[in-house]
Amino acid sequence: MAKRSLYQRLRSTAQVRLALFVLGVLLILISPIIGVLPGPGFLILFPVGLMLCLQNSAWAKRIYVRFKWRHPRYAGWTDRVMRRTSAARRRAREALENRANAD
Repeated sequence: MAKRSLYQRLRSTAQVRLALFVLGVLLILISPIIGVLPGPGFLILFPVGLMLCLQNSAWAKRIYVRFKWRHPRYAGWTDRVMRRTSAARRRAREALENRANAD
């Protein structure tokens, strides 16, 4: 069996998961404030905060899945920014379908 990383071992406790979720929410809330400053602060803080929320909360995952279902265009963008493997598989599958339809 492979050894789990330190991050995965820490996330196994409820207190750490809650703290990471709260940190993610704070990063999401702070990102528009940082966005008015020069530099790419918003583009870094928002996806990191979203990633922390999605990794540590089933409630946030359910809301995100509903958002993806209702707004597939925006959901694809957020998947790409967060480098989700499901987005990469979906893009590869769509490329294969497009090639098959073109022939």
